[in-house]
Amino acid sequence: MGDPSGFMKHTSRELPQRRPVPLRLMDWKEVYEDFDDATLQRQASRCMDCGIPFCHNGCPLGNLIPEWNDLVYKDRWREAIDRLHATNNFPEFTGRLCPAPCEGSCVLGINQDPVTIKQVEVEIIDHAFDEGWVQPVYPTGLTGKKVAVIGSGPAGLAAAQQLTRAGHTVTVFERADRIGGLMRYGIPEFKMEKRHIDRRLAQMEAEGTVFRAGVNAGVDISAAQLRADFDAIVLANGSTVGRDLPIPGRELDGIHQAMEFLPWANRVQQGDDVLDESGQPPITAKGKKVVIIGGGDTGADCLGTSHRQGAESVHQFEIMAQPPELRGVNNPWPTYPMIYRVSSAHEEGGERVYSVNTEQFVGKDGKVTALEAHEVQMVDGRFEKVEGSEFTLEADLVLFAMGFIGPEKAGLLDGLGVEYTDRGNVARTDDWATNVPGVFVAGDAGRGQSLIVWAIAEGRAAAAAVDKFLEGHSALPAPIVPTMVAQR
Repeated sequence: MGDPSGFMKHTSRELPQRRPVPLRLMDWKEVYEDFDDATLQRQASRCMDCGIPFCHNGCPLGNLIPEWNDLVYKDRWREAIDRLHATNNFPEFTGRLCPAPCEGSCVLGINQDPVTIKQVEVEIIDHAFDEGWVQPVYPTGLTGKKVAVIGSGPAGLAAAQQLTRAGHTVTVFERADRIGGLMRYGIPEFKMEKRHIDRRLAQMEAEGTVFRAGVNAGVDISAAQLRADFDAIVLANGSTVGRDLPIPGRELDGIHQAMEFLPWANRVQQGDDVLDESGQPPITAKGKKVVIIGGGDTGADCLGTSHRQGAESVHQFEIMAQPPELRGVNNPWPTYPMIYRVSSAHEEGGERVYSVNTEQFVGKDGKVTALEAHEVQMVDGRFEKVEGSEFTLEADLVLFAMGFIGPEKAGLLDGLGVEYTDRGNVARTDDWATNVPGVFVAGDAGRGQSLIVWAIAEGRAAAAAVDKFLEGHSALPAPIVPTMVAQR
């Protein structure tokens, strides 16, 4: 390492400052201020010369974290991006959206705050784009084989880029009107500006990847036609069926899945003509009492969006108890730390309510006006109602952010005849293959709802498997990703 004693000299963890809340609520730009190189390099120097870098184990992509930390410290940015791109097609996405399991397993984190791995990562790729170092990577020759990738989220894009660079003719099908999947319409602009997607897509198009947006595979083009037209198919259509809450009053107007709500705000920022006469999208939080059911990242995305749209009030419900400030004895290093976190959206306002369960929705004239709920406690592994804890909370917009339960089966998946796991995901072998010859699956469609870093890792690994299927061998690098994790 450039400075083997850096972690002893610089014991504090430094991150970019978030823009002042009143200021950032006036726009949809990313919330962080610029981070100067000197501070970042000082943070990179905290990376220890540890004998076993557990960050490698924490990262599904197997990112060469100590190497590019050292290169950044030495001001060798060009070499750092080469190391980063060796394992990760899209560090500009993971650097902004990944919850950084690598940091949770950082050896320094045993008795200090961990290295700012995620921030170093995003600064490397931003430097690379600014310097013009991110250029198309062309195949040495074409194989004549054609591959269809269904879905343009991180798994689909990673698979497509790898297969294009291997010389195959790759077409990505996306049913939405723009490429990007959940990153495009599910992730708010303040969390990741969509210019980051667009500049990467420009690189991929230059490399030869073909994008067909607005095409619903299985409907606009049949499963049979896809199999006839392509030598292989990669299913990367995600886990898009939102978990519902079938309780009394569910049919009332004003109750929506998060992915019914979030895309409208993103469409406005993309410049789409979706506003009504009052200047609002079809589903908006403006002037409303909002309740978000679900305490995770999607709930925080709904929270930040509601703030910017001008909600009157926002409550975010979570059935689990509030996490501790520090790791518990049952959550030791190097497992991912299940601790209390304050995202930029939480910092902006709203009330977080833990250990609560919603019993029913109340309405008037067909519209939701309130919900009835009660507190819960965990007893012998089950949630039990706390007697006498019932309460009613006014609400005229309720958003479900409770995660996703699997891919949509009607149309493409049923048309292909793929088999499913007990959890409803697409079943696959260790070679990423489904039961249908030539059809592979990567990302949330096979794994179940998971992290963006897992999606990219699976896309890369599946691409290598498809390349081997088509050519008999493959030189594509592939992370070692367990395919059966989510199928138990």
